[in-house]
Amino acid sequence: MVKRILISGISRGLGYAMTEQFIREGHTILGCARSEVAVEKLRQKFGSSHDFAVIDVANEQQVKTWAERLLSQYEPPDLLVNNAAIINYPAPLWQISAEEFSQLIDINIKGVFHLIRHFVPAMIEKKRGIIVNFSSGWGRSTSPDVAPYCASKWAIEGLTRSLAQELPAGMAAIPLNPGIIHTDMLKRCFGEEAAAYTPISEWVKKAVPFILQLQPQDNGMPLTVPQ
Repeated sequence: MVKRILISGISRGLGYAMTEQFIREGHTILGCARSEVAVEKLRQKFGSSHDFAVIDVANEQQVKTWAERLLSQYEPPDLLVNNAAIINYPAPLWQISAEEFSQLIDINIKGVFHLIRHFVPAMIEKKRGIIVNFSSGWGRSTSPDVAPYCASKWAIEGLTRSLAQELPAGMAAIPLNPGIIHTDMLKRCFGEEAAAYTPISEWVKKAVPFILQLQPQDNGMPLTVPQ
């Protein structure tokens, strides 16, 4: 069955890899990213059967306008993947600037809330759909120098599991830890050691089928992509 999949943060990393793989498997993508250049490249590569938009998920008005347009053109998404996130430059918490902390919270937590607020009511009306909010190993454990990121991903765990208790039967909200993958984000934290971890090209082949198989009975369960 062809699914309509909404994904945030599709310009690079896991978001871009999932977009490619979902499309390869025949699904329709409604995706967003902040980069105009990246979004235009996606449009040129994948054509008009998908819908890519330049959206900053931290900006609620942009998300609201985007949701109104998409929901006027398409049925509500079968799968909503909140992937967009940033990580702080590694440093002790007291050395993080207020500006950097606020930007991270605005994207990693408020961005997820904005998409839920403006897309999930239409999904609830149909009483179907799976919401996958990307968490992290650092949403279930902690390390030094990434306190803002840990705080945001622990918040996603709580937000998602609480949301799961509010949804009607037939739907699910799942906090998903993607695992440790060799991405630019990981390189920022681990340096050259990041190369020892799973490449995105291998991760996505397991992650996409795993996400597509999620069911209403998985509602509220903190899951991890198999490695």
